[in-house]
Amino acid sequence: MDNHIANRLCAWLVVLYFGISWTYFAAAQPPASPPAKAKPGRAPASRGRVTDAKARSSDLAPTFANVSYGPDASNKIDFWKASSSQPAPLVVFIHGGGFRGGDKTQYDKSLLTACLGSGISYASINYRLSDVAPYPAQMNDSARAIQFIRSKAAEWNIDPQRIACTGGSAGAGISLWLAFHDDLADAQSLDLVARQSTRLACALPTNMQCTYDPREIKKIVPGDAYNVAPLKQLHGLPATFDWNNDPISADLDARLRDCSPITQLTKDDPPVFAMNNQSNEKDGNIHHPNFGRHLKKQMDQVGVACEFHLVSDFLDQQARAQAMLAFLKKSFDVQAKAQ
Repeated sequence: MDNHIANRLCAWLVVLYFGISWTYFAAAQPPASPPAKAKPGRAPASRGRVTDAKARSSDLAPTFANVSYGPDASNKIDFWKASSSQPAPLVVFIHGGGFRGGDKTQYDKSLLTACLGSGISYASINYRLSDVAPYPAQMNDSARAIQFIRSKAAEWNIDPQRIACTGGSAGAGISLWLAFHDDLADAQSLDLVARQSTRLACALPTNMQCTYDPREIKKIVPGDAYNVAPLKQLHGLPATFDWNNDPISADLDARLRDCSPITQLTKDDPPVFAMNNQSNEKDGNIHHPNFGRHLKKQMDQVGVACEFHLVSDFLDQQARAQAMLAFLKKSFDVQAKAQ
C-alpha cells in the first residue's frame, strides 16, 4: 500500500514538473512582430526589384516570362495567354512604387484570374525606374511595351484593337498617360515595333495621381502631398529642391506639363475606370481620392466617359475585380463594334 501511494505521488510530481516547465517556455517566447507599414508615395529607392523565384512561388505561371521588349535590362514582359479560339483582348498591368521601386510580379491576382476566366489575356511589365532614368523613360518604356505586344498580336493570339492598361499609384499614372497621350507610333521608323500604335481601348487606374505637376497637386490635395521625394526624383531634381522658392526653368515647366496625364486629355480619348482608397483621404497623402474626383470632373467636362469609385464601394477584392471586368468587357465590346 505504501509503495502504491509512493508511485502515485511520483507520477503526480512528474506531471506537475512538466506542466510548469511548458507554461514557462510558452510564456518566454517573443510575440510575433506586426508587419511594418509602408508610407504611401514614399517608397525607398532601395526597394528595387523583387526576385522572380521568390515572388512566383505560389502564383500562376505566365505563358511567357521575362520577354524582352526593349534595349534596357528592365524592359521585360510576363504574358498569360487566355484560352480563346478568336484573337483575345488584353489587359496590361503596370506596377507602382513611386517610379523608383516595384516589380511586374506585383500584379493584381484577382483581376488576372477574372480576365483569364473570361477569355481576356493578361500581361505585366517592368520599366526603367527613376534612379536609372528620369521622366519620360517610364512612360516611353511602357509605350514601347504596348507596341511590342501589338507586334506579337498574331503569335500571341491578341486583338491589337482591344488593349487596356491598369495599375496602382505610379502604374496608374502611366496607364492614364498612355490612355490620354497622342499616338507615339512612328510610321517612318525602320523599327517595326516602333511603327505600332500606343493607343488604348480603356484604362483602369487605382490609387492614382492624375497630375505630376506639384503646382497643380497643391490645388487638388490639401497639405504637402506635392512635396514627396519620389516626385522630385521622377523629374531628375535633387531632394532639396523647393517647389515654393526654387526657380522652375522653361524646360522643367514643359516636362511637368507633359508628364501629367490630365494635360494630355482630349475628347477622343478612351474611357476610364478610376478607383481610390478612402483611407487615403488625409491632408498630404499622395494617393488622396481628390485625384480621382478631379479626374472625373475634367473628363466629364471634355465628354469622355469616366467611372470613379472608392474602394469602399465594393464588398471585397473579388467584387472590385468583377466590377473592373465588367468595365473591360463593355469597353472592349464598344471597340469591337467600331472595328
